[in-house]
Amino acid sequence: MTDCQNKDTNIIVESCPDLSARNWRRYFSFSTDHKVIGIQYLVTSFVFFLIGGIFAMIIRGELITPESDLVDRTFYNGMFTMHGTIMLFLWTFPSLVGLANYLVPIMIGAKDMAFPRLNAAAFWMVPVVGILMLASFFVPSGSAQAGWWSYPPVSIQNPTGQLITGQVLWLLAVAISGISSIMGAVNFVTTVVKMRAPGMTFFRMPIFVWAVFSAQIIQLFGLPALTAGAVMLLFDVTAGTSFFDSSRGGNPILFQHFFWFYSHPAVYVIILPIFGIFSEIFPVYSRKPLFGYKIVAISSLLIAGVSALVWVHHMYASETPGWMRMVFMLSTMFVSVPTGIKVFAWVGTMWGGKLRLSTPMLFALGALIMFIFAGVTGIMLSVVPVDIHVNNTYFVVGHFHYVLYGTVTMGMYAAIYHWFPKMTGRTYRESWGQLHFWLAFIGTNLNFLPMHLLGLQGMLRRVASYDPEYTFWNVVASLGGFLLGVSTLPFIVNMVSSWIQGPIASNNPWRAIGLEWIISSPPSIENFEDFPVIISGPYGYGKPDQLVANEEAMLGHSK
Repeated sequence: MTDCQNKDTNIIVESCPDLSARNWRRYFSFSTDHKVIGIQYLVTSFVFFLIGGIFAMIIRGELITPESDLVDRTFYNGMFTMHGTIMLFLWTFPSLVGLANYLVPIMIGAKDMAFPRLNAAAFWMVPVVGILMLASFFVPSGSAQAGWWSYPPVSIQNPTGQLITGQVLWLLAVAISGISSIMGAVNFVTTVVKMRAPGMTFFRMPIFVWAVFSAQIIQLFGLPALTAGAVMLLFDVTAGTSFFDSSRGGNPILFQHFFWFYSHPAVYVIILPIFGIFSEIFPVYSRKPLFGYKIVAISSLLIAGVSALVWVHHMYASETPGWMRMVFMLSTMFVSVPTGIKVFAWVGTMWGGKLRLSTPMLFALGALIMFIFAGVTGIMLSVVPVDIHVNNTYFVVGHFHYVLYGTVTMGMYAAIYHWFPKMTGRTYRESWGQLHFWLAFIGTNLNFLPMHLLGLQGMLRRVASYDPEYTFWNVVASLGGFLLGVSTLPFIVNMVSSWIQGPIASNNPWRAIGLEWIISSPPSIENFEDFPVIISGPYGYGKPDQLVANEEAMLGHSK
């Protein structure tokens, strides 16, 4: 390849690939290249994110008035179920797996994942899950209406006596999603343990890799419980078993244990990679090394460990003994300790730095602000009396969405903007990125902050109609939801147009650190022409001006 030049900035880009021939067909093939698979995950999950967002806007349209006057109640229940499951199983998890797929091998100096074919197979299960999930909503015999929790006895009730095909397809989709994620977890853990470049010790790994590694350990040990629970519930619905059917000797509370043993740790599965993103972005846009690298790395493993001891936190209102409530209240509170360590490290990183409020930094700061608020309300919900008081109200919905949208989705936006030049070899339009941020930030707070007030006033979740006294804050929340929907438009236009004809990006447009910034943009098929040999850690720079990827100081090359 020959050098090429960015005409807008006069930057010479070494070994610039031919960006006019992107070979788009490979994104529709069974590719084993981790970078192609990463983008397949990201694009596919974003499509489902838009579908889930449409459901959300219809829900907010229904709730803008106290009466149920927009859609049928049965349709509303099915749509409510679909919104939650799509956003979790088809947007949040796959998008983070896609980002990790793209970055982790490069960050540790590997040429691919440990099991490339397993990696591809895990991705191609995601469209299958999506098709089954959407089919479960549109089947004539009735959609799944038990919510994304799918608690029995609601999920196994069958008033008509006929098989509810929608619930069957929904459970099948959840089970396949679990198998796909377990396959991915095996791949990530093996890759990090076995595929690191020479000299890439654990305490030379980027924090993002630490975060992904910790999250995937949770997947390995927790996800089989949810997958098994979904399969057992599927048997109850289709084969007449009675695992969870109390009328035939089953125990519906047992399903809650299966579900929450994984589904509360799942919050850390999705939040840990976001923490890793923060730890990569804040140093770059503050021009300072990450404060407290080792303790930040270890705190990820601490969060993963404590996550296995918090699931009963969601079952205070179930048949939970008093002593168990106290134990899990304390364990849930303890999670705030390693999490608080990370927050102090990020603040210490930015303190006295040369802050650049570019789009990735804005999204990361916005996500951090909303995470801190979600953390405060999370501590409130860990307290038994408070949790029982607001159980099944919109206070819980508001808290959950500050985590899922305010932190995770905003953090994903930060990551996409930050690594977009590396993935595409193009730069995006900064003005459009900042417009996207402010629309999303304002919309998120308008949408989800009023839910806390509604919950404290007693408004129940999953309702299509409500008492008129709740009207004002529901109108505010709905307007915020519509603004969130509009906020995706500048993002889509910016990403698509920039990928097609944006200015050519240099290998390291942000003057960032890490192995990914010293190879071509986008990277070659095997990432590195020679095997990198790491001779120093990525956060070992002592002065702000030294926070630049320095190939001579950081690594050597070995044939």
